Amino acid sequence: MVSGRVTHLSLRGAMFAGAIGGFVFGLFVGGVLGALVSWFAGAIVDWQAQLGYSLGVTEQLLPLGDQIPGLQTVADRWYLVIPAVALLIGLVGALIGVLAAGLWAALVNRDILPLDVTMRAPVQLAGRRMGERRGVDEKQQKAIGE
Repeated sequence: MVSGRVTHLSLRGAMFAGAIGGFVFGLFVGGVLGALVSWFAGAIVDWQAQLGYSLGVTEQLLPLGDQIPGLQTVADRWYLVIPAVALLIGLVGALIGVLAAGLWAALVNRDILPLDVTMRAPVQLAGRRMGERRGVDEKQQKAIGE
């Protein structure tokens, strides 16, 4: 086994990986958040309608009465709201991922956060592959009947 430290990380590669990870996570969270926003908008519209009917007052006199048309639009167009919120939160997540991964790569490159690695020597890898290959060949020969 050979041990060592990583002396240089690709800043561009780390930032790209952070952007992808942040975007995927943000897309998921944004989809859930968009569904909740759309559902709550519909629930508020229904609550306002029931409250207006039971109290016998117009919608403008109820809490959030002036926002009813906007909430109704959000509830009715859920198929646009959910992907829009998911993309927006995904882009914010990608930005956060880019910044976090860039900071991490810079700290590793400055040796503030050392990154230790352990790997097998090339000789050990070649010997192990050959040993595994011989075992496979023997099994094949036994299967053939030799």
